[in-house]
Amino acid sequence: MLLTRRISFLGGKGGVGKTTVASAAALAAADGGRRTLLVSTDPAHSTSDVLQVQLGSDVRAVTENLDAMELDPEREAEAYISDVKDRLAEAVPPRLVAEVERQIDIAKVSPGAEEAALFERFARVLDESAAYERVVFDTAPTGQTLRLLGLPELMTVWMSGLIQRRRKVSALGKMWRNVAGASAGSESDGRPDGSTDRRTGGVDVDPVLTALEQRRDRFIRARAILTDPEQTCFLFVLTPQRLPILETARAIRTLRKYHIPVGGVVVNQFELEFAASAGDRDRMARQSACMETIGSEFADTRRWLVPRMDREVVGLDALREVGRLMTVESVP
Repeated sequence: MLLTRRISFLGGKGGVGKTTVASAAALAAADGGRRTLLVSTDPAHSTSDVLQVQLGSDVRAVTENLDAMELDPEREAEAYISDVKDRLAEAVPPRLVAEVERQIDIAKVSPGAEEAALFERFARVLDESAAYERVVFDTAPTGQTLRLLGLPELMTVWMSGLIQRRRKVSALGKMWRNVAGASAGSESDGRPDGSTDRRTGGVDVDPVLTALEQRRDRFIRARAILTDPEQTCFLFVLTPQRLPILETARAIRTLRKYHIPVGGVVVNQFELEFAASAGDRDRMARQSACMETIGSEFADTRRWLVPRMDREVVGLDALREVGRLMTVESVP
């Protein structure tokens, strides 16, 4: 069984078969009676193709015990920005709304905006996944995934700083109103009728501060889950080739720096010697050398082997065959 923790991330270099392995592992868990959620964060959206089910940003049932979804970074960024605009519209006078929205639209196209929005949704998925016994993330290629998983610590610190500044602004505003009296207006100044917000019963509530605190707490919970070896692990998929091996070794070192537990490596497209023809001796020799490197480089991690398939892996039957053929090569 590949999925040894409740939450598993499968990542690796582009083109090594992450989606195939993640889908096969999720299906095997579901067939074994575990309620399973498969989440793709890969912009390539190949999970739909492999499962032969059209997926989107909402959970969809694939088969008994298996649900799946595909998160689109661009769409998540649009939804995130729309939510920010709605919240700020509650907190600023109408005369400033247009300028605030213009600044937000500029921020939307800044570097890292899509990653931040995707992590926001990713954190919400973790929050809402309690009903599942297994949650499998089919991630984007290594570089994008490492940037995403490095965000919890960075964004928690950043959000905490924003919260502190917002509290200072709110405190100064209250002091000014206490000193200046009614002529200073109120935090809801700018409402056409000067009324208070009925949703809060007239209680002085700062919607921006509330949103910031909710997001900070969500990021803290996400980081706690990501770094908990009892419930989370990251599995790397690679092929027996030099470049995927090097990239995987670097990625494992990076994840350990972030204290994210690594559960092992899956060697995909492993060619069985008896299946190779006589003319493939050079290729088999290269594979043998790479397997020796994998054995030494990842000696302290569990390793699984997935043989090369003689047909395209598409559909549930083919994925079940991958699951049956997957074997454990080494258990440290």
